[in-house]
Amino acid sequence: MKRLAVYCGANSGADPLFADTAVRLGAEMAKRDIGLVYGGGKLGLMGIIADSVLAGNGEVHGVIPEALVDLEVAHQGLTELHIVTSMHERKAKMTDLCDGFIAMPGGIGTLDELFEAWSWNALGYHAKPFLLLNTGGFWDSMISFVDHVVANGFISEARREQMLVATQIDDAIEQLAHAANGAKQGMTW
Repeated sequence: MKRLAVYCGANSGADPLFADTAVRLGAEMAKRDIGLVYGGGKLGLMGIIADSVLAGNGEVHGVIPEALVDLEVAHQGLTELHIVTSMHERKAKMTDLCDGFIAMPGGIGTLDELFEAWSWNALGYHAKPFLLLNTGGFWDSMISFVDHVVANGFISEARREQMLVATQIDDAIEQLAHAANGAKQGMTW
C-alpha cells in the first residue's frame, strides 16, 4: 500500500479519543511510508491527521474543491494540494490517488465518501478495500444498521463482508493491505 484515503470530520468531535486516533494513525502511516490522501482541509480531524503525517515526514495529498479553498479552509503545508471544481471530482480524484480507504469518525461528508467508495466498488469502478476505524465504538450503530439492511435482503452477505472493521490502527492497516493484495492478484473483492 502506497497511499490510503482517510475520510474524517472537519470537526474534532466530542470525544478527545477521535483526535488522538487521528494523530496516532497519521504517525503510523508516516512510519510505514504510507501516504495520506484526504480532503485537503486544515480543520478538525482532517487537519490533525495531515499534520501528524507531515510531522513524521510523510507524504500528504489533499484534494479540495475551489469553493472550500476560497473559504480559507485549505491546508497550505501539504506535499501536494489538488484543487478541483466539485465534490464529485474530489471523490474521483481521491479514489484515483489511493490504494484503499479508511473511514474515521465524521459527519455527512464522511458518510457520503464512504458509501460512494462502497458503491463504486460494487459497480466495478474500482477494487480498492475500505475499512471503518471504529474508534470508541463510533461506527457501532451504523454497522448494526448495515446488518439490518443485509437481514432484509438489500445487501448480500458477500457485499457486507467487504466492509472491513477494526478498532486498532495496526489491525486496520494490515486488513487493508491484505485485501488490497488480494485485489491485485485478481481475487474478487
